Amino acid sequence: MNKRNFIFSAVISVLPLLGGLSNAAAQNYPEKVIKLVVPYAPGGSADIAARMISEEWAKALGGNMIIENKGGAGGNIGVDMVAKAPADGYTIGLQTVSLAINPALTAKMPYDTLKDLAPIGMVASSQHILVVNNNVKANNLKELLALLKSQPGKLSYGSAGPGSTFHMSAELFKAVSSLPILHIPYRGGGPALVDTIGGQVDMSFPVLSAAKEHVNAGKLRAVGVTGSKRSALLPNVPTIAEAGLPKYNFETWFIVFAPAATPKLIIEKLNTALNQALNKSALKERMVKDGFEPIPSTPAAARSRLESEMPMWAKLIKERGITAD
Repeated sequence: MNKRNFIFSAVISVLPLLGGLSNAAAQNYPEKVIKLVVPYAPGGSADIAARMISEEWAKALGGNMIIENKGGAGGNIGVDMVAKAPADGYTIGLQTVSLAINPALTAKMPYDTLKDLAPIGMVASSQHILVVNNNVKANNLKELLALLKSQPGKLSYGSAGPGSTFHMSAELFKAVSSLPILHIPYRGGGPALVDTIGGQVDMSFPVLSAAKEHVNAGKLRAVGVTGSKRSALLPNVPTIAEAGLPKYNFETWFIVFAPAATPKLIIEKLNTALNQALNKSALKERMVKDGFEPIPSTPAAARSRLESEMPMWAKLIKERGITAD
């Protein structure tokens, strides 16, 4: 046997052992702490969702889980960290609908969303809400649409920054209504909401759970929630669709994922445990109270949702010339 054939035979003989080791690792998973990467700073909706599910998820897995916040570039830095991590199930991530939006918004993506990530499952969805400050002379959506039409481009909305869900929900509103509204970007949702209350901007599309207390206190006027149905948090507020724009529907959803090469058995274990956690009544009640609607799913269903929404956002972003700058 020549040297080349000997090396080839040796490699072939080792492959089954490597496969056995990989299978054994997957069977015994988890054997150490799992890192759940949130690609934003602490305190935002993604961070809240991650911290809400992590304890019950870890319990169902029979392991431990820690949260690591890795913000920057609209979530791309943290997601890229997961995409390039070892595919052993010990570094996973949670991202919002921005996972479907960012590929069309960012000129040079550091990862390929569909090739470099393996969806584990959906976590939840949450609504935004269209609110106006008390100086805006509109008590409902029809009055607001009439005001926008009479003063094209004069009214403004605040967002949490270019490409944020605040921004994209507003741009979808502008597209559906065919009415211009001036975009004022902020460094986060908190400052945008504060300036909406203060009258520096006329309106905004904050996360419903963040705006609820201000609406109830009379500091903001609620015009409509962004999803397909009314929210239990503010049941008297209609959806934007039922109030006058039937084609409008926007929800932030949350998805968890692993590096693409993660063994299928580990993905299945993570998915099963996640769904067990999401179906626990105590966790469900806590999530609903904070404005989240749990969405147990399969990995295939999570991938399908991601794949179906990416072209929709790409079309909107191209048509409206939206950039991350």
